[in-house]
Amino acid sequence: MKKFLAGIVAASFFVVGCGEEKIVATKPPLVKVQKISSVNAAQEEKYSGVVRGRYETNLSFQVGGKIISREVQTGSRVRAGEILMTLDPKDIAEQNRSYEAQVASTLAQLKLAKANLDRYAELFKAEAVAAVVLDQCKTQFEAAQAAYDAAVAQARQSQNALDYTTLTANADGVISNVAAEVGQVVAAGQNVLTLVQTNDLEVACNIPENKISSVQIGQSVTIDFWATGEVVTGTVREISPAADSASRTFAVKISIPDAANVQLGMTANVSVCENFSGAIILPLSAIYQTGEAAQVWLVDGGKVSLKKIEVTAFDENNVQIRGLKAGDVVVTAGIQKLREGLEVRTGD
Repeated sequence: MKKFLAGIVAASFFVVGCGEEKIVATKPPLVKVQKISSVNAAQEEKYSGVVRGRYETNLSFQVGGKIISREVQTGSRVRAGEILMTLDPKDIAEQNRSYEAQVASTLAQLKLAKANLDRYAELFKAEAVAAVVLDQCKTQFEAAQAAYDAAVAQARQSQNALDYTTLTANADGVISNVAAEVGQVVAAGQNVLTLVQTNDLEVACNIPENKISSVQIGQSVTIDFWATGEVVTGTVREISPAADSASRTFAVKISIPDAANVQLGMTANVSVCENFSGAIILPLSAIYQTGEAAQVWLVDGGKVSLKKIEVTAFDENNVQIRGLKAGDVVVTAGIQKLREGLEVRTGD
């Protein structure tokens, strides 16, 4: 009997051992992710530009005359107040002397009129002359005073004209163009030199009309210079209000900080983010829609959680959103298998 029971127990252990299944730990689901960064936070367009001076002045004389000297040439660096060109001052100097002689003449007339007025004023007090005679002396004095003032004004104007025969630099910069030579007779206001101020450079580029909506004044853009390899951040300063009639592009001017080795006329590549307002581009497969709320799954510490976002635009394959920050890791494929707090693998 004991042998029989022992056999049953042994058999039962054998049956139980055969019925057990080996437990295998399941791995977290594998998902595809995209990390939000400054690179993928916006789509970039690149445009070719050229370095220019923000302030470019066409210099000219304020009087006409014959150029007798030129102290600079194209490419010359100049300081504010430095003499650039001079005109022959002989004719204007003679005219100035004529006006100075008129000043002297009218001053003599003014002194005589003042002496007569003082004399007749004393006679009038002594009742030696009539009031009408004193009034005539006052009128002569006032006329002499007016003539003297006019002569002084003309003399000052003539002196200014004499000073204008010397053309000086209005600021520090470089001469980018010479439009007149020694011996040439120029008119007042005729462009003779072009001065570019080098203390404030900018990059000028042209942006197509279908892309201009992505650019706004004050927007930051990335600029790299082909010649030096230097990369700087510029700021959009000016946007033309109308497109060029031939190229259908808008002229855009971008202020740049002081950059080493950057020279006027250098080629620059301008990178413009289309969604400057902070929107982010994701594939449509990343959006988890619950009712009217759009959400995405974020991975943090190996676990997923939902995050509400704002959809601003979309097309057949991508969606433009707001509400995420640089460094967020977004699940872009496999979102149907996810639940709050689930551990996942990203394949990193």
